[in-house]
Amino acid sequence: MRWTLKPKPEASKLAVLKEALQVDTPIATLLLQRGIETYEDAKTFFRPSLNDLHDPFLMQDMDLAVARIEKAMANKENILVYGDYDVDGTTAVALMSTYLKTKYPLVHTYIPNRYDEGYGISYKGINFALENDFSLIIALDCGIKSVEKVAHAKKLGIDFIICDHHRPGNEIPKAVAVLDPKREDCNYPYKELCGCGVGFKLVQALASKEGETVEDLTEYLDLVATAIGADIVPIDGENRALAYFGLQVINTNPRPGIKAILDQVEKTELTITDVVFIVAPRINAAGRMKHGNYAVTLLAEEEADKAQQYASEIDEYNLDRRETDKQITEEALKQIEDNKEHDRLTTVVYHQDWHKGVIGIVASRLTETYYRPTLVFTRSGEYLAASARSVRGFDVYNAIEACSAHIEQFGGHKYAAGLTLKEENYEAFKQAFEDEVSKTIDRNLLIPEIKIDAKIDLKDITPKFYRILKQFAPFGPANMTPVFLTENLTDTGYGKCVGADKTHLRLTAKQPNASKSIVCIGFGMGDKYELISDKKPFKAVYSIDENEFRGNVSLQLKLRDIKA
Repeated sequence: MRWTLKPKPEASKLAVLKEALQVDTPIATLLLQRGIETYEDAKTFFRPSLNDLHDPFLMQDMDLAVARIEKAMANKENILVYGDYDVDGTTAVALMSTYLKTKYPLVHTYIPNRYDEGYGISYKGINFALENDFSLIIALDCGIKSVEKVAHAKKLGIDFIICDHHRPGNEIPKAVAVLDPKREDCNYPYKELCGCGVGFKLVQALASKEGETVEDLTEYLDLVATAIGADIVPIDGENRALAYFGLQVINTNPRPGIKAILDQVEKTELTITDVVFIVAPRINAAGRMKHGNYAVTLLAEEEADKAQQYASEIDEYNLDRRETDKQITEEALKQIEDNKEHDRLTTVVYHQDWHKGVIGIVASRLTETYYRPTLVFTRSGEYLAASARSVRGFDVYNAIEACSAHIEQFGGHKYAAGLTLKEENYEAFKQAFEDEVSKTIDRNLLIPEIKIDAKIDLKDITPKFYRILKQFAPFGPANMTPVFLTENLTDTGYGKCVGADKTHLRLTAKQPNASKSIVCIGFGMGDKYELISDKKPFKAVYSIDENEFRGNVSLQLKLRDIKA
């Protein structure tokens, strides 16, 4: 692991903020690292408000989108709400369709089939709209690159409103309205909304025309918070407020579909991390293993009994997904070993029978193992389809774009993308991708990095310090859980390997001349026991959390790494 200590903030700024907020140096340091320099900044950060959300009409084409939906309702047109099959897409479709149905009955949903339609807007979806007399399609979490398909629909008399957050290509589709903060001509102040977030802004705009405020829409924020967590977008600015209030809804009054998922795991107070690892995989499993429609049906259901039934079906899909991704990961690791590709800077693997629904998860697991930009391919109809994942600091989307001569289509983000290509182009693409990454990547990025916020002593870790730290949540990109470094530690002598297979490390750390000691747990760090045995001095990077044991709650250090 590479340990990188973030630079210390300017002394003058640190002094001003400490005085303004009456906090110690570590807290002021954490705030300045997050761009919080004044009392007002801190107030917005620690006390998010729905009033901080931007006016939705600042988004390019928002007025056109609202006018077209109002026209559809006035003319009794059928409206099709269309979205991608992942968490961001299915939550967005559930949000938009359930809101519209409170105003207007002629609303239907459509999720493309991952296997025979693939990602985004499909000709099959447009044909469905034509055959069933839909004259308006609202596309969510997709569509920004569907220039030809939108033009095709227009010829058939079908209008599109696109709500997307992916990077546009060279040409914007000629839809009635294209809502995407990443459009170069869009002056919307916040650029990092997820697809469901863009959908929420459209709902907010529609509601404002009805005299409703954003407070009237809080019941939809459980869906937005779930999408923010699952889509790994920055949790700053507007996303922070949406995630903060969305988590409140999840923890106090979630919709029946989300409540049914939570009932299965008997979890009480959820964090964004819990949403990512508990709620999101189950919603995703529907689109991966069966069909994304199941997720929308669950999320839109209003009756608790039916929601429980749908949630248990989806839980089965999730168990299937786990088995499948475990098996494919093992096969992929073996393929890398057999081909002796350890000296490459990229990981690219392919098997025609791998399940398309889990190749993204497998790509993530391979990235964890080898820590390189990774692509996992499988057969999809007449093409090969791949999911891509990257290492921190490297833009895999740009690397794929540089190899576009070998690709049929691609899309995505800096750290996660997807593409399709013809089988005969696979080897040429694989080499081109390796060449592009070799040419552009900083070799340091191939060593996992721990970014450390601040160096502190054990005496700094007080209940008050932790109370303030908790208020930094919700955590995620752009506001990660604070990580600290403490040096000159020793174990009190009772450190040991724990867990059924002794793979975890548990110890009690102290510093010289200090009365304070604190329990530390290092998951998967049993192999580092030698570093702390016999009271050898060591240094540690860690986050701080609470441990509850027999009703007693105490602070503990969650170790990320230790060194002699």
